[in-house]
Amino acid sequence: MYTRFNLHIADYIAEVVINRADKANALDRVAWDEMRTIFADLSQRNDVRVVILRGEGKHFCSGIDISLLGGIQQQMQGVSTDEGRRREQLRRLVLDLQACVNAIEQCEKPVLAAIHGGCIGGGVDIACAADMRYCTETTVFCIREIDMGMVADLGTLQRMPKLIAPGIVAELAYTGRNMSGAEAAANGFANRCFASEEEMLAGVREIARQIAAKSPLGIRGTKEMLRYTRDHSTADALNYIATWNAAMLLSADLQEAITAQMQKRKPSFE
Repeated sequence: MYTRFNLHIADYIAEVVINRADKANALDRVAWDEMRTIFADLSQRNDVRVVILRGEGKHFCSGIDISLLGGIQQQMQGVSTDEGRRREQLRRLVLDLQACVNAIEQCEKPVLAAIHGGCIGGGVDIACAADMRYCTETTVFCIREIDMGMVADLGTLQRMPKLIAPGIVAELAYTGRNMSGAEAAANGFANRCFASEEEMLAGVREIARQIAAKSPLGIRGTKEMLRYTRDHSTADALNYIATWNAAMLLSADLQEAITAQMQKRKPSFE
């Protein structure tokens, strides 16, 4: 179904695998569009409760495929002879690519990024949009856009300062230097740094299994609240959760959780 990704679903866990190993998992136009479609679909699927995002081969993702960048100027020339209209179209292109990354954040299910090898440029944008990030000792994070004479525009500069100290983000963005997996974990960007890719995948899959065993309704609500609270005041967020739980609290999931505790068994949710 997809040409740039592999998708595996089992036991309520979806594994989305970037499958362009021969291109260091760089994302061309088709890949960006497929990513948006995949996460929009997983958001609505009842057989998925949590998502793992990882890369095939030696790297997680090396960002935007150079072919996409190289084609922008030619594409803009075909829009109009008017400079204003060409710039408007370029803005639409940037917003469209942003929407592909936003689909990860907007997915109703928690997304765990399992990151190994290089996570560069657009790869960092993608990692920032995930709910949790896990890496290895050999993982390298890099905001490479500054070395190309441009400003990162797909979410890193907007999301990363809300994840780690803004001064660290500024240093990474201004210099384009590499941040190791150990440094990412020390700074709080990665939840955990594992010794190897194999250990990381085993650890991430175990966390995914724990999430998949929880109330789907509760997990979806928790993600919504965490995302909303990040961008709003405490008072606004408290008001929202009161309204949310007024609608969602008295559910079959709540009854099943209470009954399972009383019967000393694991709950089984719809």
